Order: sequence, then structure tokens, then C-alpha cells
Amino acid sequence: MTRRRLPGRDRGSFTAELAAGLPALMLLLFAGLTAVSAATVKGQCADAAREAALATARGAPAPARFVPPGASVRIEVEGDAVTARVRAPVRLLGAHLPAITVEGTAVAAREPAEVVP
Repeated sequence: MTRRRLPGRDRGSFTAELAAGLPALMLLLFAGLTAVSAATVKGQCADAAREAALATARGAPAPARFVPPGASVRIEVEGDAVTARVRAPVRLLGAHLPAITVEGTAVAAREPAEVVP
């Protein structure tokens, strides 16, 4: 014979389960949002590095329109190759925790100088 629960005997169990599970759910949400933000900033860094490498290879100054906020751009010219690295910080779960850094790198071949006859 099975015993049936009387109505109202398990009051509060949903509240206790919600109180225990809500912080974990919020942490998972913030981690997912941080991952999306990091992927977006990484794409912006790659775009900025590509534009900077191409502009430097052509002899023009590197454009700043694609650079994410707070990013640093480093351009190295070695022989016939131009390497551009763009690094930007991404905040984890708000502004009070340490940031992770994402980087985008691009390499372009230098264009030959014009020869004047």
C-alpha cells in the first residue's frame, strides 16, 4: 500500500531549491555572456590587426576605426613582412574582477616601393 502525501506538507521545498540553484544559474549566465563578449572582441581585434597590417604594408598609417576600446596595437616590420598584433582586455563578470586579454594577429607582405625612371 502506498502512502499519499497530504496537501500542503511540502510547502517551501520549491523556494529552497530555487535559493540553492539560482546562484549557479546566474554564474552560468554571466559566464556565457562573458564568452560571447570575448568572442566579439577577438573578432574586432582580428579585423583591426588585418587593417593595420595592410595599411602599414602599403606605407600608410594604421587606421584606428576598427580598434576595440582599451586595445593596444603593435606593428613589427621584419624584412618584407608586416605583423600587426592587437590586444584588448575583456572584463569577467563585471568591472571588479580581473580581465582576460584576447589578441588578434595579422601578417601582410610589404608592397614594393615605386621606381621612378
